[in-house]
Amino acid sequence: MTVASLRHAAFPLLDRALKGGASLVAGRFAAREPLSAQRAIFLELLSRGSATRFGRDHGLAELAALPFEQAYLRYRSRVPVRSYADFWREYFSGGCLESEHGRSLLLEDVTWPGRIPFFCETSGTTAPSKFIPFSAAMFAANRRAALDLVCCYLSARRDSRLLQGKLLYMAGNTQLSDLGQGVKSGDMSAITLRHRPRYLDPFIAPDAATAALPWEQKLEAMARLLLSGAGVRGISGVPPWILLLLKRCSIQGGKPLAQLVPGLELIIHGGTSLAPYKNEFAALFPDRGPQFLELLPSSEAFMAFQTPGEERMRLAPYYGVFFEFLPAEELDERGGAASDARCLPLAEIEVGRRYAVILTTCAGLWRYHIGDTIRFHAREPLFIEFTGRDKFLDRFEEKVTQGEVEEAVARANRLPGVDIREFMVGPAIAERRHLWVLAMGAGGEKDPARLGAALDGALRAMNADYGTFRAQGRIGAPLVVPVGEEEIYRWSKEVRGKLGGQSKIPHVDPTLEGELVQSLARFAGGSEAGIS
Repeated sequence: MTVASLRHAAFPLLDRALKGGASLVAGRFAAREPLSAQRAIFLELLSRGSATRFGRDHGLAELAALPFEQAYLRYRSRVPVRSYADFWREYFSGGCLESEHGRSLLLEDVTWPGRIPFFCETSGTTAPSKFIPFSAAMFAANRRAALDLVCCYLSARRDSRLLQGKLLYMAGNTQLSDLGQGVKSGDMSAITLRHRPRYLDPFIAPDAATAALPWEQKLEAMARLLLSGAGVRGISGVPPWILLLLKRCSIQGGKPLAQLVPGLELIIHGGTSLAPYKNEFAALFPDRGPQFLELLPSSEAFMAFQTPGEERMRLAPYYGVFFEFLPAEELDERGGAASDARCLPLAEIEVGRRYAVILTTCAGLWRYHIGDTIRFHAREPLFIEFTGRDKFLDRFEEKVTQGEVEEAVARANRLPGVDIREFMVGPAIAERRHLWVLAMGAGGEKDPARLGAALDGALRAMNADYGTFRAQGRIGAPLVVPVGEEEIYRWSKEVRGKLGGQSKIPHVDPTLEGELVQSLARFAGGSEAGIS
């Protein structure tokens, strides 16, 4: 008997054993108490951070010896809320040096004990790259979160064949930059993929050579892999890129997708809302399709994930992060938080209210304003909804959230003949109205007036301020520029220099004057629609 046949014969026993272990892990996850977990994490973070320069600056050693309630009140009064720019200016830039060998970045005992081995490099739309510290402790916390997610899935789906195949991980650029003295930087997905435990290799695709290809070649190679019968059971990535991959499979295979990838049982998605893309996924899988699970990851922390059978994500306050929440209405007009903003711990949140997320992490970020907002839908369990970035659509004081923008597109997509594949909206300042660039499917409706009326009506129904301002004439009717689906991706590649993997099209233009959406409209021929 060959080794392969022995492995095949033994697999049912191994599968049962692994799923039994998964059920134990899932049971422990369900039994955790969020508030006690947050108290323990907070005091542990204070203790570990006390010997750093940041800890000495803010007296963390003294706080670590106090009970949680006293420690937190003093922590909130001593440690200001900081943005990335604040951390860079006060703590990170001192470790950045230019030499004849290039740029180096070294943080050792600055905001977290020891040397930071990795930095998640995130390129902003309007600012230079951010280098988010990624410590060994954060690496371990993220692994625990991923393990809990998979175990919750396997525990709920005892008939799952996920362990008999591979998870296709749609990472961005997998190349890491050398920042000197053994320190590396790159996409978070690249860091986690390249430095994963070796025992996961049989369960992860694509291989290193494929992952390193340019995006268009990688997309083709991943489509071939899905169609090859190589046993891909799950896909993890950003919704628009997963869609592109599945459509590429349809084109290559020439059959309905369900026939081409019958073994695909799980899609793990995050980074942007699924709502605008639901119709497209439903069209690809008109009958029974794969299970969809949403998660809320970031370069700074793992924050939430969805478990099978539940409609929303659960906040996951168990993985090396202490959470605070700032009511979104207290953000300034540019989405910023005051350094003395009165944030709330998890025990004091209100269901139904929208909050900006403030993080203290095991990678040395202390009361860090990450830029994401969420809304709580329940306390037990802690169901949340990701409501977008802090930079909501508000140049005319309308305070339209990214969640409302995406829901407006989702509602428009439910109209006959409408097929919006991707989009961006931002302010047209001179005309005091919103400019929407909509990337449409080949056979979809392209009448700007009808599309604009649908989006306008949806926002009026959801947002009272927007409805009032429209009625008063303080905001004009939206200007819609329909473009071909490929145009928006070509613009992203040629103008922004970003395409594929974790590079998302921002649904709400984050620039102050709408420069990004206007650039896209001009690139796609929007001058014909009055875009100067």
